[in-house]
Amino acid sequence: MDFSPYSFLTTMEKLQLKHLLRLSVWLQLVLSCRGSVGETVASSTQPFPWSKLRLPTDIVPNHYDLLIHPNLTTLDFTGFVKIEVDVKRDTKHVILHSKGLNITSASIVADGDQESAGLGKVTVLEFHPHEQIALVAPEPLIAHRKYRLYIEFQAKLAEGFDGFYKSTYQTKDGEKRILAATDFEPTAARMAFPCFDEPSFKAMFSIKIRRGAYHIALSNMPKVQTVELADGLLEDHFDRSVRMSTYLVAYIVCDFKFVTATTTSGIKVSVYAVPEKWSQTQYALDVAVKLLQFYEDYFNISYPLPKQDLIAVPDFQSGAMENWGLITYRETALLYDPRTSSALDKLWITKIIGHELAHQWFGNLVTMEWWDDIWLNEGFARYMERVSVNSTYPEIQIDDYFLDVCFGAMGRDALNSSHPISNPAETPVQIMEMFDTVSYDKGACVLNMLKDFLTEEVFKSGIIRYLQSYSYKNAKSDDLWNTMADTSSETDFSSGAFCYTSSHAKNKAERYTCEKLGLKEMMDTWTLQMGLPVITVERTGRQVRVRQERFLKGVLQEDPDYSLLQSGYHWQIPLTYITSGSRRLQRHLLKTQSDTFQLEDDVSWIKLNVDMNGYYVVHYGEDGWDSLIVLLNHNHTALSNKDRTNLIHNAFQLIGTGRLSLDRALNLTRYLRMETDNIPLLQGIGYLNALYRIMEMRNFTDTAEKLKSYILQYFKPVIDRQTWSNEGSTSEKRLRIEMIGLACDLGYPPCIQKASQLFQDWVKSNGTLSLPTDVLRVVYAIGSQKTEGWNYLLNAYQHSLSSSEKNKILYALSRTKDTEKLSKLIELGRDGEVIKQQDFAALISSISGNPSGHTLTWNFVRENWAELLEKFHVGSSIIRNILYGTTSHFYSQEELEEVKTFFNSLKEQGHVLKVMEVILELIQKNIRWLERNRPVLEKWLEDIIPSGAN
Repeated sequence: MDFSPYSFLTTMEKLQLKHLLRLSVWLQLVLSCRGSVGETVASSTQPFPWSKLRLPTDIVPNHYDLLIHPNLTTLDFTGFVKIEVDVKRDTKHVILHSKGLNITSASIVADGDQESAGLGKVTVLEFHPHEQIALVAPEPLIAHRKYRLYIEFQAKLAEGFDGFYKSTYQTKDGEKRILAATDFEPTAARMAFPCFDEPSFKAMFSIKIRRGAYHIALSNMPKVQTVELADGLLEDHFDRSVRMSTYLVAYIVCDFKFVTATTTSGIKVSVYAVPEKWSQTQYALDVAVKLLQFYEDYFNISYPLPKQDLIAVPDFQSGAMENWGLITYRETALLYDPRTSSALDKLWITKIIGHELAHQWFGNLVTMEWWDDIWLNEGFARYMERVSVNSTYPEIQIDDYFLDVCFGAMGRDALNSSHPISNPAETPVQIMEMFDTVSYDKGACVLNMLKDFLTEEVFKSGIIRYLQSYSYKNAKSDDLWNTMADTSSETDFSSGAFCYTSSHAKNKAERYTCEKLGLKEMMDTWTLQMGLPVITVERTGRQVRVRQERFLKGVLQEDPDYSLLQSGYHWQIPLTYITSGSRRLQRHLLKTQSDTFQLEDDVSWIKLNVDMNGYYVVHYGEDGWDSLIVLLNHNHTALSNKDRTNLIHNAFQLIGTGRLSLDRALNLTRYLRMETDNIPLLQGIGYLNALYRIMEMRNFTDTAEKLKSYILQYFKPVIDRQTWSNEGSTSEKRLRIEMIGLACDLGYPPCIQKASQLFQDWVKSNGTLSLPTDVLRVVYAIGSQKTEGWNYLLNAYQHSLSSSEKNKILYALSRTKDTEKLSKLIELGRDGEVIKQQDFAALISSISGNPSGHTLTWNFVRENWAELLEKFHVGSSIIRNILYGTTSHFYSQEELEEVKTFFNSLKEQGHVLKVMEVILELIQKNIRWLERNRPVLEKWLEDIIPSGAN
């Protein structure tokens, strides 16, 4: 419904609107005086002079003067940009990006000329499919000259999460307040102002923002002055930026409060949040100051801006965005509430801040040349999370989390629908799809493997040289490898083992610099081809034979297409190993399909991929696995906790390839009863829980009940020793969260009783009772099973000022078995008022994981697809997560056919997404896995339970 908002305006808002109209008239007058502009011509008949998606390089921007005036009442904005450009070749047109902007005036002036001496009438052409406009001049722009482009524009504030968009929050008194924020990565700066919106077109920016006196404005650089205008408006002028890509530009108009501190090097760090959440900003401030200081020291490169702001935006699609000097965050990624935030919340906030601050060097200072190498930004930032947090907050134990990062990457990469780390991407949708597990997590794990191979000292020297060499420039993967190779060839390795072949490792006689090894050639095998290798180990006496193949989930060696799927895949793999005879780490660079090396002594076992520093799966053969199972049962501490976790992971991954049987993998987990380290415990129990969820979802009730009984009996000592408190290390807290949650999910009576009592006490206190934050989620989930509890939680959700608490409540609400309540949740998410649209994908996924809700969500997505695309554009992470969340757990042929039918209908509408291919492959593999392994699981349970799981 359309209506005029003017009757609702306050006096001040009417004055703002009046000034806006005056500004528009003034700009038209100014522009009409710029030579022979006359009126700008927008033509739909003249052919667009450029046919490619990428911009031509005839014109290069140097500096933007940008004025933005958002109106938070009418929800639109006006803008004016002057772009100073260099002309490289003679041309009659300037091609740049614009999407959804109404260009009201444009002119071109040669540098040195008066503004009145323009090039004549400028025609503005638009080509919507490529999100481009052309400024066509009546005479050519001459090579090697500078020009100024003047463009006036206006648009509505975007309704989604891209470009310059509207965000809202509600005060505790119920008042709805509006702010305007930007999020430009990867291709949305063009929605906010006309620009050369590609990462290689770096320029400097001088930004001015107009606002009311009751708001503040923030941008990348510090504010240098505020000018008071007529009608009570204020115009903030921000300092000129460093040279950067358009996707890093940011500005916000809001009414937030902040806390601030200064680093030892004089950088002012501030954290902003809505006024009523100001008290939740202190932890983020402490972390940001500490990590920013760490990065300056680690890289030996000063942070180049005088300030660094971090701001929690109430509506935000991703976790955070690294805008230079003004990092934007989802509230859950920045705000820490000691009353409701768990140990996992603290880990999440710390690592996200570490990730975004790492981007100030990897991504901002040095930017990938094109989006096909986005991993140079994201893979490095993910890797540096681990390095920075390990150094500054060792008690958080982020190493434990990093194992999960690599396990997750392997799971995605083991599909034939994966993609290389460096992968062609041209359209905005293709570019958006590059922001995935492969770019982020595989990128980080491959870098970690390279660090282990080169040694930390050499790797660090290499990345510092890379940053120094390409500061304020763009780089490709080859630039990184060449810099690394140059660094390694200049380093003296006489003090330690480096790059030697393990066939000569006994005397370490052959050491090679990475230049001789061909570092680029080696790393290209990890970045230019998708997938990962599986190493098969065969030991005969002291001779060990290793063979590499492509690791593909759900593909058996006897399958007809096995050879075809293997063809052409080959990696250069830096293997590491230890044996029963020596715990000293040994290395072997596997450059061929197979190779052999000699051990120093006779051994009873060998373990490859020491501490999971390599990105590959290992298969030891039946005898090899048997010897490792014996080792775990008799002396599991002979291996590190990471090696034990790695063995559990590899065993369960190999099931899908037919190389290892499910019962053998399950037998390996039997040692866990003696396990005292939390990480292998969580890994093993996690696989057992996943098996239970599959059986439960498929309504294999008898098998599910037996498996539930086994888990509760066999791991009863672990469950019973968990306390309902916040005590212990981060690792202990993580185990507590997972084990108590699992026990209550499986209906363990003592867990249900304790959680129910805590929930009742909390309700009786009207929500004022302080519960242990690490068990809040499970307490809420148990409380939600009764109608009165569910209703109480929904009311608490609407009034909570803690984003972390709202997340826990929303999860709990989605665990009800009442389909009417689940339908109500979906409708609340659909409406976007009570449950924000940023949380819709997570809500849908959570309900889909509920046996009572998966049909509801699947039907909802199919029936409301057109509406979903209106809310969230195709290719967005929300759309991809909705599709994946509702279908990836399917295990039947009937469900597969439904998904195929739906996806075919989407393709007919022109919606082709990579995630569709991933989902179809995953469901097919799920079906095959279940057919092959359900009988094995049932037999194993029959054999194990009568003999006593106690």
